[in-house]
Amino acid sequence: MTKNKKSEPLYLVLISVHGLIRGRDLELGRDADTGGQTKYVVELAEALAKQPEVGRVDLVTRRIIDSEVAHDYAEAIEPLADNARIVRIAAGPEGYIRKEELWDHLDCFADNLLGWLHKQPRLPDILHSHYADAGYVGVRLAHLTGLPLVHTGHSLGRDKRRRLLAQGASMAEIEQRYHISCRIGAEEDALTNADLVITSTQNEIVEQYELYDCYTPEKMVIIPPGIDLEQFHPPASAGEAIAFAKVLEKFLHAPEKPMILALSRPDERKNIVGLLEAFGESPRLQEAANLVIIAGNRGDIREMNEGAQAVLTELLLVMDRYDLYGRVALPKHHHAGEVAEIYRLAAASKGVFINPALTEPFGLTLLEAAASGLPLVSTENGGPVDIIGNCRNGLLVDPLDKSAIAEALLTILKHPKIWKAFSSNGLQNIRRRYAWNTHAQTYLRRIQPLTEGRDRLPKTPPVAMAGRFRTRAIFTALDRTLLGDTEALEQFIKFVQDKRKKFLFGIATWRRLDSALAVLKKYRIPTPDILITSLGTEIYYAPQLIADIAWTHHIDHLWTPQALRRIIGELPGIPGLVPAKAEQSRFKLSYHYDSAAAPPMEDILMVLRQHEVSVNPTLSFGKFFDLVPARASKGNALRYIARQWQIPLERILVMGGSGADEDMLRGNTLGVVAANDNRAELAALGDQEHVYFAEHPYALGLLEAIEHYDFFGH
Repeated sequence: MTKNKKSEPLYLVLISVHGLIRGRDLELGRDADTGGQTKYVVELAEALAKQPEVGRVDLVTRRIIDSEVAHDYAEAIEPLADNARIVRIAAGPEGYIRKEELWDHLDCFADNLLGWLHKQPRLPDILHSHYADAGYVGVRLAHLTGLPLVHTGHSLGRDKRRRLLAQGASMAEIEQRYHISCRIGAEEDALTNADLVITSTQNEIVEQYELYDCYTPEKMVIIPPGIDLEQFHPPASAGEAIAFAKVLEKFLHAPEKPMILALSRPDERKNIVGLLEAFGESPRLQEAANLVIIAGNRGDIREMNEGAQAVLTELLLVMDRYDLYGRVALPKHHHAGEVAEIYRLAAASKGVFINPALTEPFGLTLLEAAASGLPLVSTENGGPVDIIGNCRNGLLVDPLDKSAIAEALLTILKHPKIWKAFSSNGLQNIRRRYAWNTHAQTYLRRIQPLTEGRDRLPKTPPVAMAGRFRTRAIFTALDRTLLGDTEALEQFIKFVQDKRKKFLFGIATWRRLDSALAVLKKYRIPTPDILITSLGTEIYYAPQLIADIAWTHHIDHLWTPQALRRIIGELPGIPGLVPAKAEQSRFKLSYHYDSAAAPPMEDILMVLRQHEVSVNPTLSFGKFFDLVPARASKGNALRYIARQWQIPLERILVMGGSGADEDMLRGNTLGVVAANDNRAELAALGDQEHVYFAEHPYALGLLEAIEHYDFFGH
């Protein structure tokens, strides 16, 4: 192959195998394969072709000859510009098939593409694969030609598998439907062999690609997606007529006030309930602005999925609790074409856009809002750190700190100079950093060393982490179990950091999600891979804190919290049972238990049995009394996870410290009871074969048990 001369214009080949790709009227949303990636690769090809140093761009995809789809997809060559085109290569059956069925045909695709490339005047300077299937092809072409390979994952198989597990699919079902092992293997191969990996955020590098055996952040670069600045722009004037204003008027007493705008799905992770509570708890904020929450479209809330139903119901309850009527708008409907107008309406009001999510992988809405002239307040967890850091157009906050959210909003709303500076910075830096032209220029600058054959990024050997999430796991309770000895905790934290790639790390706690996250942050404990919260009634998968919907549905069987409250309220000695308001959740009723004033626990359990309620009661540390559904417990949640992830119980080490942990420790798990004050609650486990009573307390007891069991040699 002739080496590309510096003066010769670049020839770039982008590979995106699946979906329906054409240069006009993209059929976005037609199916799961024809979404954002198809739009991205077409716009990327067009943007790169406009750069003066680029001579030619070919976007290669699969040729489809099928009467069920448009004839466009059968055209071997489709022009995009004078120097850009879509090239369609035959592979497998002529008809359209979903990407999961393409794996058996990718070698044919690679061979056909290689043959086509060799018929061109010269070989390209760069191969850029998009998604796992193109990565599979790209790796083979790179090996065969010696061409540099750039890879963009778009979405990751390990992350998809985690989401599917959260929805109740089994490993066998996922494999059958999605051929997920092929996908993950192709991703591992692409990450190992790519010269450059392009990502959208630092968060994507640290928290998503880190899941892979081949984790080489030094060859990963961040180039955020471009944004359509023709669609998202500031209002033409303060008095611009925007039709959506009429929708909001019916909610607001003073619609002329500045608008605090939040736009997201009604998802617990988006933390819009926390935002509404922050607004409700701040009279100053209510005086300064209206709050507008655009939380998708809804009809009858009762007919929505459980997660959305819970969030929307809680929003209405919080509005009622703080009597926020007239100060908060929660519209039922909007259409996609109105989104840009809503941003402009907020900007014209001198308002603020807020993303209060518990974690946000990227934050496209932040770009859209900033391009519309809005200052930002956003979660400090994830992609927004990059966006606000780059644009200097807003404030980052701890999404768990309601007072910090209110103060950040007031800082911008009450100080016109700050508002103007953030608005101006956003408009300027969005255009400079997040426009497609900017993306293309950054892209070319990053790949230049590869095209010149010098200053190559170092080839780092992959880290061997085979079967990271399948071979073994460590779960521990939190309060008075892991925590209690600062020096020991520091040793454990270092252990987790050093060995993280060798085991699945989980926390099982009686705390709610927000409370657990606050404790983890306070003690700087590494984010667990899995959080079992609210005494086994909720399961979350990090880093996006994906809630396991299937588990929620499973434990809801015969759950009657209203009846339970009534039963407890009618007990004698009720002053000894005081609701623990901070730890109540949908599937957990929590009480502070005072043995001196409350009925004996045996009597309470007897009353519950007499009423034939379906419930699992637990007393922890002698003073926390919790009622959860009969199907829920830490141990049941742990076994559900083990089944979903196909991890043998014999390879799961579990540390507990109270009665609430007993069923986690029983059975085939490798149990450990630390030498803590409350270990007497677990004394009944002394005869259990796989329960080890450590000599040391707290985190040191867990480290002792790891050695006792020879856990990593087990």
